[in-house]
Amino acid sequence: MEFQWGHSKRYNDFPTYFRNKFQGRVQKVSIDAGFTCPNRDGSKGTGGCAYCNNKTFKPGYCDLETSVTEQIQQGINFFSKKYKTMKYLGYFQAYSNTYAPIEILKQLYSEALAHPQVIGLVIATRPDCLSNEVLDYLEELAKDWYIMVEFGVESCCDETLQRINRGHLFEEAERAIKETARRGIHNCAHMILGLPGESREEILRQAEVLSHLPVENLKLHQLQIHKGTQLSVQYKNSPEDFDLYTAEEYIDLVVDYLERLNPSIIVERFISQAPIDMLIAPKWGLKNFEFVAKVEKRLAARDTWQGKLRD
Repeated sequence: MEFQWGHSKRYNDFPTYFRNKFQGRVQKVSIDAGFTCPNRDGSKGTGGCAYCNNKTFKPGYCDLETSVTEQIQQGINFFSKKYKTMKYLGYFQAYSNTYAPIEILKQLYSEALAHPQVIGLVIATRPDCLSNEVLDYLEELAKDWYIMVEFGVESCCDETLQRINRGHLFEEAERAIKETARRGIHNCAHMILGLPGESREEILRQAEVLSHLPVENLKLHQLQIHKGTQLSVQYKNSPEDFDLYTAEEYIDLVVDYLERLNPSIIVERFISQAPIDMLIAPKWGLKNFEFVAKVEKRLAARDTWQGKLRD
């Protein structure tokens, strides 16, 4: 059976989409360019979002003492050992990578795009850190390069966003998603499933909300409690406030979520993996590829697929 996204997988998966788009393998190479965040520097708040510890996803080759060009080359050297022919995207990942004067952004992005093996950029940021000036610049870049802006949306519920000290409301995420789509800039929404206070019904309603927006790509991950975060303190003091899913429960949640999700949205991932020495809970012991296989097996067992329950 072939689905409307053009193959037999039961969801519109990112790796297949990307391989078809670029006729080969494409790898993101992480860059730490020294950005901060308005929720850390005092302009909106301090201490950051309740769940955030950037050390959980920063590769070892990212070092502020190393230039953007050198970080890209070190990343390419690492990945090229496995795959000799590969294209690369510069991935500005740590903190809010549009939160700087436009002159600095132009300098950093241009340096990354100048590398001969880089075919575009993925820029992780907050929805409230995207001025019209930055959007204009990214729109120009997108005419010649693959440009994706990855937004930390996290939840569609304003009450949840306030509870996790996010510093913005969902309407700002809606604006950012609509503006990037309108300007021909690829976008990605990052969502955390299982945030404190959110019921299963509210999480599934989130899939329906996103389905009515021009979201191109989607990253999901389970709520994790990381050391050194506000959530870790809250979890220690009031563990009853947290409903951390088992792996089996989360697999069912993901399948239910996919059934309600617009089939045109490309799903990049289902889970996040933090270094074990930084993870407090939940500890599933599953690699990403193992979890994906379990989701695919559950989809087949239930004879369901992405968008099946869409009106």
